[in-house]
Order: sequence, then structure tokens, then C-alpha cells
Amino acid sequence: MPAPSSLDALAHQLAALPPSCGPVRLVGVDGHAGSGKTTLARRLAALLGGAPVLHLDDVASHEALFDWTERLTEQVLRPLERGEPAHYEVYDWVARSRTGRTVLPPAPVVLVEGVGAGRAALRPYLACLLWMDMPPGDAWRRGQERDGPEQAGFWAGWIPAERAHFAADPSRPWADFLVREVSEGREVPGGREASGAREKDEAAKDTGDGGDRTGYTVREGRTGALDPR
Repeated sequence: MPAPSSLDALAHQLAALPPSCGPVRLVGVDGHAGSGKTTLARRLAALLGGAPVLHLDDVASHEALFDWTERLTEQVLRPLERGEPAHYEVYDWVARSRTGRTVLPPAPVVLVEGVGAGRAALRPYLACLLWMDMPPGDAWRRGQERDGPEQAGFWAGWIPAERAHFAADPSRPWADFLVREVSEGREVPGGREASGAREKDEAAKDTGDGGDRTGYTVREGRTGALDPR
């Protein structure tokens, strides 16, 4: 697929793809923790007319940071394949338990965002895989600044777990598009700016309240179609 010239063009391109999971065009948004996946997914969802977003943080847990493929398959992918709403349990990271359930409709486009969204087990279900292209050290630094010192213990365990995951099951080489942030016309290679300032820019752009300085560039990733089905 040729790289679109803007986020709006990317949204149009995603909407025109063939369905990949029953009637659904499932779009993965992967990247290192702190790279901006959630913000990108929110922006795309708005451009797609309110497309549903599944956050993998809701599926994972402290005990299963990356061991959630079976849960996602049974609770989400199988129902969507049948054209049915998916009902899945949501993990509360503060209570450390699954305290609720949510419903994901089989919409024309559904975004799945989170670390591991492009893992090998999910790729056969994806119409497209996006990779937030930020170096891991920059992304992790931004994530830690965002979460504050009270989450230092979590990050101490997360970083080696993420390294091990991507070493065994990389996503970036399989991405259809590599997405990078730009600010004031410059590509942002990582999290060297204050994360709070960047988040304010993103929020302003999302709401149309001015501060329209942060955007994205989209580059073509690997050549060819996704995994044969």
C-alpha cells in the first residue's frame, strides 16, 4: 500500500481496505510503551467517524503483561469474525483485578492499540498494521515522565518484559506504515521534549482549540501484503 500524505488520507485508506476479521477491518497500532499509540488511535478513530478502539491495556494484566493472546482471541476476535459484538473483561490496573466488561461492536473499522498489537498471532486478523516509530529509550522515558515516580517499580519490570517480547515476536518489520510525530514542521525522533507540552499540543489539535503544532508523518513500511490468510 502506498503511504498516504496525511492522517486524514490514512483514515480514508483504512476505511477502503477489504475486511480482515469477519466484516471488520481490524487495524493494529503498535509501538513501544510511551510512543503515542493511544493518541494516534484516538485521532484515527475520530477521523473514521467514531471507530471503536480496543486498548490492549484492558486485556493484559500485571500477571500477564504479554500472555493475553488466548483471551483476546476467544473474547474479541472470534465474535468479530462471526459479525457479533465482542464482550470482554477489562483489567483495572489499580485494583489489580478484572472489575468490568465492555462491548466492542463489529464496526467497519476497529482499532486495536497497544504494545504487541502486531504480534504474529494477531497479524492474520489485521487489515493493516501501523507502527509508532519512536526509539524505545525515548518512548520509555516519555512514558515514565507521564506516569511519574510512583510507577517507577512497574516500569522497572515492564522495560525488560517489552524488550523480551519484541526480541521474540517483533512487530515493526511487519508494519505496513511507520508513523512518526512532527512538531512545528519538524519530525520528533523521540521524547526529548517535555511530554506534558506535547500532550497539550495533541489535545489542542484533537479538539480544534488551536495549538495545531503536532501532527504525523506516515511512511511506507514493509513491502507487500500482510500474512496470507
